[in-house]
Amino acid sequence: MSSLHLPQTRLLFFLLGLVVTFVLIRVSVRLIRAKVRWWPGNITTGGTHIHHVVFGTVFLLLGGVTGIAAPDDEHGVRVGAAALMGVGAALVLDEFALILHLRDVYWSKDGRLSVDAVFLAIGMTGLLLLGARPLGYDEFYGEGVAVRVLAILVNLGFAIVALLKGKVWTGLLGLLVPVLPEIGALRLARPGSPWARWRYPEGSGKLRRAYRREARIRQPLIRAKIRVQEFISGRHDED
Repeated sequence: MSSLHLPQTRLLFFLLGLVVTFVLIRVSVRLIRAKVRWWPGNITTGGTHIHHVVFGTVFLLLGGVTGIAAPDDEHGVRVGAAALMGVGAALVLDEFALILHLRDVYWSKDGRLSVDAVFLAIGMTGLLLLGARPLGYDEFYGEGVAVRVLAILVNLGFAIVALLKGKVWTGLLGLLVPVLPEIGALRLARPGSPWARWRYPEGSGKLRRAYRREARIRQPLIRAKIRVQEFISGRHDED
């Protein structure tokens, strides 16, 4: 195996660990929720429910430390460590909403944030596998050091603005895809986003347009996204 392809191989096994574990854990929690008798159910010790984020944290640490400690020529070990990190990342991100809210919101609407986090991780890893480079705009903007540094800073600024405008996917994926953060930063902010609260006064034309755009374009897309996600991960409560 050529050393040139080793980073891509590790990324591939990380992605496989992430996707396979996410699918398996979602099958497990759906069987638990359905109270299927033959399925083992939640892990409980001393009356305490052990969430799978705990195991995910352990796997992430084991995979990370193993990948750092393994010699460069131990390709199999480093690939295995990457896969273990993918397993751990899936278990942690699948309960991202629980970590954020510090309470069990797994099957509530707030719990959809966990599914978003997993899908975003899969998307960004997939882009890296396809050759995208974090803030690596040299092929797009040229190879001069000053130009590259300026391009990185400018695009990072646009990505931050896109995030402030409530466009999480655009802002984060824009770190890997040139021009995408500029599009997100220049378009109207989403209602309720920090940018809209700071820059769009109540009753202003921009705020009215933002609400119209949200109802006409974004909400149908969000409903479609939720249907796809819940087909894979299970239906969340509507209350």
